[in-house]
Amino acid sequence: MSYAVTVSFDRKREYEIMLHDGEIQGLDKEQARAWLTREFEDLECVPSNPTGKILLLDMVLNVARYGGEDRFEEAGEWARRYAIAVTVVLERPVIRVDVENFVVG
Repeated sequence: MSYAVTVSFDRKREYEIMLHDGEIQGLDKEQARAWLTREFEDLECVPSNPTGKILLLDMVLNVARYGGEDRFEEAGEWARRYAIAVTVVLERPVIRVDVENFVVG
């Protein structure tokens, strides 16, 4: 099975990362969430929830935002790990992370 994660910073700046089963098989949901949590903390992301509670989608969106467009433009290891973690935690074959509008679809 193939998976596609698109991270969009606006309509003209979108980065698609294609994955295959073999790339996501070694990571379970708990490990994927732990990676996102570590990145959220390392990047010093600010929770968008006023109570400070960090929701999964909040992590997905903020890690992309605070990680920055350059990491996705480079299409390096970090962007690939991000796509793998997001695919595993959201359990969907096609994911769009719209950073500009703060929406995951």
